[in-house]
Amino acid sequence: MAQGQAVAASSQQPGDASVSTLAHKYRGATVEDLDPPPALSTSPYSSIAAALFTGLERDYTHLTVIHPEDKSLLGYISIPRLRQLLETRAVSDDDTVEKAMIKFKRKGKQYRLITMETPLEELEAFFKGDGTGESQEFAVVTDPARRFVLGVATKGDLEEFVRRRP
Repeated sequence: MAQGQAVAASSQQPGDASVSTLAHKYRGATVEDLDPPPALSTSPYSSIAAALFTGLERDYTHLTVIHPEDKSLLGYISIPRLRQLLETRAVSDDDTVEKAMIKFKRKGKQYRLITMETPLEELEAFFKGDGTGESQEFAVVTDPARRFVLGVATKGDLEEFVRRRP
């Protein structure tokens, strides 16, 4: 999730040929069929140590960052990236999450909404970066109005779904 557009990518739709090939693979399944875990969120003002502990304790690889007052989605932190930043001393345990988070870039772009009803072929295309050229590691799943974060879906969730489905 290098660009910080986990909530959505460019509004361009992936090519029809690529989506139709994936449609056969997923046979009508949607994000809801992945049974995504609820999102684990932190404040931009929390310490990096607290965020890292929370993520590792619950075995999460990504935490959403929300504004403490209005609960708006600001960005995310990747636990593996956070560990790298700590190892290279780019950040310290006492720094705030804000210093290490990847902010969602909202200006000048249309975003692709990922909801529980999003077909899995569209989610895979989103992960591959179809339409933007920038691959994503995870998607924040929201309600259609983007008011509530309902969960997080990862590439690993999608791979596991395909693996266990006959």
